Amino acid sequence: MGDAHDAWFFIGVFVFIFLIWIATGGPLRPLAFSGPTLAQPGVLGGGTYLQLPRAPFVIGGTNVSLPGSSDNSGSSATLVPTFVGGTVFGTPSPYRDIVRMNQYVSGAGGANPGNEYIEISLSQNARVPVNITGWKLLSDATGNSASIPKGTEVPTSGVVNAEQDIVLAPGTRAILISGQSPIGASFRENKCIGYFSTFQKFSPSLPQNCPIPSDDLISFYGPTYIRDSFCIDQVNKIQRCQVTLTPPDGVSNTCQNFVMTYLNYNGCVNAHKNDTNFEGNTWRIYLGRTNSMWRTKHEVVKLLDINGKTVDAFSY
Repeated sequence: MGDAHDAWFFIGVFVFIFLIWIATGGPLRPLAFSGPTLAQPGVLGGGTYLQLPRAPFVIGGTNVSLPGSSDNSGSSATLVPTFVGGTVFGTPSPYRDIVRMNQYVSGAGGANPGNEYIEISLSQNARVPVNITGWKLLSDATGNSASIPKGTEVPTSGVVNAEQDIVLAPGTRAILISGQSPIGASFRENKCIGYFSTFQKFSPSLPQNCPIPSDDLISFYGPTYIRDSFCIDQVNKIQRCQVTLTPPDGVSNTCQNFVMTYLNYNGCVNAHKNDTNFEGNTWRIYLGRTNSMWRTKHEVVKLLDINGKTVDAFSY
């Protein structure tokens, strides 16, 4: 009896709840068809829940200028130097601050233009090589000017060398000498260039970093090298970059052949032109003048690019 009574009690409770549900709207109530909702987010940095916020800047555009460059109006992105006496810097070149002069003329105003020179260099951070053939050096004090000529990448002794535009690689420099070349051409220094000093005078002096003669003897004498002790002793006495016109007395024919073949400029180039360290980082450029280019004082030196815009300038 008790169990039947409890069952009827629970049935009555469910019927009572059902009747209340019907009385409050039952299946027609809106809550029956919709779940819980979230409020829409407000504005987020200029955007909405359907749109991302905009960045407060614009990426790209045409109004970006690099240091040392000039805009279309010809004004420089950096300050230009001023000079006494009314001389102006001029329109800055796109190469300004990329190619620089060393701000000093060595031997200025001397009797021998071969001893008068100035140095320029291309920044190590430059992204590409720069062709400087056709650029111009100008004295604003006297009006003297000279154009940078073509040159020979690897000169050969005893022949007329073919010439090409002079192109500076990043981190390289050029010595611009007012006078004429002792070998008849502007050239790039290399591992063997010191041999030219045997017969010609250069200002500044050529580097004496030719291959060591005894090292070349080991490399090029042949398989019987170690047996020729007299040759070894004689070659050890020969200095770097020293051209030997006649082989030492009493040496073997093989030793004579080595000395005459390798211990001179052309022989050195043929033996070492494929070495990874063959090329130097300096050009020797000769302007071909027969008299001085620069004053000893009261001078303004300008370097102009191919379009006549000022790359660099200084006064003394």
